[in-house]
Amino acid sequence: MNLLPVPRSLDLTGDVVPFRAPRKRLDPSLPPQGYVLRIDDSGVDLAAADAAGTFYGDATLAQLAHLHQGALPVGTVRDHPDLEVRGVMLDVSRDKVPTMPTLRALIARLASWKINQVQLYTEHTFAYRDHPDVHRAASPFTAEEILDLDAFCSEHHVELVPNQNCLGHMNRWLAHARYRPLAIAGDGFVDPFGISRAPMTIEPTDPGSIALVRNLLAELLPLFTSRRVHVGLDEAWELPRARMDDFITWVSDLRALPELDGREMLMWGDMVAGDPDALAALPPGVTICEWGYDDWHPFDDRCAALASAGIPFWVAPGTSSWLSILGRLTNARTNCRNAVEAAVTYGATGFLITDWGDQGHLQQPIISEPALAYGAAVSWCLASNADLDLAAALSTHVFDDPTGRLADAVLALGDAHRLVTPQFPNLATIVTNLYYPQLSVGRGLTAGLTAEELDVVDRHLGEARRAAGSADSGRPDGDRLVAETIFSIDLVELLVRDARWRLRGDGTLGSIAASDRLELANDLRDLTDRYRALWLERNRPGGLVDSVAWLDNLRSAYETGRPDPTWGGLSVATP
Repeated sequence: MNLLPVPRSLDLTGDVVPFRAPRKRLDPSLPPQGYVLRIDDSGVDLAAADAAGTFYGDATLAQLAHLHQGALPVGTVRDHPDLEVRGVMLDVSRDKVPTMPTLRALIARLASWKINQVQLYTEHTFAYRDHPDVHRAASPFTAEEILDLDAFCSEHHVELVPNQNCLGHMNRWLAHARYRPLAIAGDGFVDPFGISRAPMTIEPTDPGSIALVRNLLAELLPLFTSRRVHVGLDEAWELPRARMDDFITWVSDLRALPELDGREMLMWGDMVAGDPDALAALPPGVTICEWGYDDWHPFDDRCAALASAGIPFWVAPGTSSWLSILGRLTNARTNCRNAVEAAVTYGATGFLITDWGDQGHLQQPIISEPALAYGAAVSWCLASNADLDLAAALSTHVFDDPTGRLADAVLALGDAHRLVTPQFPNLATIVTNLYYPQLSVGRGLTAGLTAEELDVVDRHLGEARRAAGSADSGRPDGDRLVAETIFSIDLVELLVRDARWRLRGDGTLGSIAASDRLELANDLRDLTDRYRALWLERNRPGGLVDSVAWLDNLRSAYETGRPDPTWGGLSVATP
C-alpha cells in the first residue's frame, strides 16, 4: 500500500466504501501515539492512545482517501511508532533563513508524515536584543515569529525545540571585535581537514563565555513550549583532546544553568565519542545526539557505547543534500536505515534527521525532500518502511504528481554522483570544482575521473531533465519544484562541461581555452540570476550575498583563469 509512512499493520479486504468522518475515542491501552482504524459499511472508527495518535490516525485516513479518489478501503489499520521522537533539524544559519510561509508549509507536510519535532539550527539567525551587530544582515527570526511558529507546530503535534550552538560554530559572533576576545584561537586555525578557518570556538574557561551563553538562552528559551533545548557543542576544533576536562566542565556548567532548569539538554556526541571516561563524566540530564552522515558511520558501536554508559541518546543521520547540489540519495537512505536500526536495537528514544547548508546552502529545497520523507518513514516503523517504494510515496504524498515524473527526476539526480569513480565522504565529487575551483580536476579528490564517466553523467542529467519537464505536480508550488530541479541540472551540467574541458588539459582551470572559460562565465552569470530568484521565492534576503559569493568566485575564476588559491580556506600552491 502506497502510504507515507506505511503503517505497522494493514489488513484490507480490497472493497471500498464512501468516506465518512471517523468516530473517535481514546484507548489508553494502545502504545503512545498509536491508533487503530476500522473501516466498514457502518463507517469509520478511530481509537487512539492520545491526542497525537488521533492526529496520526486522521493523517493515515486522509492518505487512504487520497489513494481511493475520496473513498476508503474496508479493513483495519493498527499502528504506532518505533521511536518516541522523530525530528527534522533545518540549518537556518548557513545561509538560508526560510520565510514563515515556507516553514509552515514544510512543517505541515512533515507532520502529515508523522514527524513530531522540528529544530531550527541557530548560530546567529535569531534577533537577540543585545546583539544586533551579529544578526543585522541575516534576516533573523524575531521573538514574535518564534511564538507564532511554536503555536503552529503545536497545532500539528510537532514540538518546536530551541537550538542554539553554545561553544563551537560561533564564527559569526567571533568575527566582531566585541566578541573576539572570547575566542580560543583569535587569529584563526587550521581544522582537522586542512582548511584554514576564522575563529569558531569560544573559550570555555573564560567567564565571559558562560555570561554570553546565559544571556542568549535566557532570551530564547521562554519563547518555546518545549522542555528541551539543543546546545550543540560539536566540532569545537580549537579545543584539543588534552583539554577534555575543560569540555566536560563546560557541559556541566551549561547543565547547571538556572535557565535550563526543568529542561532536557541535547548535545552532539562527536566530542565525547570513543572516550569512555568522557562519557562517564557527563552530568545527568544530558541527551547525546549521535550524528554521522555517511552510510558507513558506526551507529551500532556508538549507540552500544552510549547504552552501556547509561546515557540517553538519539540518532542523527542526514539528508546528504549539502555539498552535492543533486543529493546523495542512496547514501542518505542507508544512513537513515542504519541509524534507526541502531536506535531500536540499543534503546534510543529519538531520531533527528539533519539538513545542513555547508558552503553557501547551494542545494535547492526539493533535493532534500526524498531523504526527509524516507527518514520520516523508517523512524516511524522500520519494519514496514525499510524498503519503502520511495518513488510512489514521493509522487503521491510529497509532490502530488500523478505522472510520477518529478519523483523519477529527483531520485535519478540523487544518484548521479555515483556514476563516477572518485567518491569522498560527505560530498559529491562531481561538484567539487564549484566549491574549490583552485583544485585540479582528475587529481586529489577527483583522481580517477574520466571524460567517459562525465559523458555518462551528462546523459543521466538529460534523462532527468526530460522527466522533470513532463511532470505535473499538483502542489501549490509545483512550478517552483520543477524550476528548482531544472536549475540544479543546469548548474551541474555546467560543472561537468568545466571538468571535461579541464581533463583535456592538465586539470587546472587555467588550461581551459579563454573562449571556453568566457562561455562558462556567461552561462554561470545567467544561472546566478536564476539562483537569486529561486532563493527569494522561499527565503529571506539575509544570507543571499554570502551564498552567491560561492558562485561569484567561480565566475571570477572563469573570467581570469586564475582561481583564488586560498578560496574557502583550502590552499593550493600556485605555479
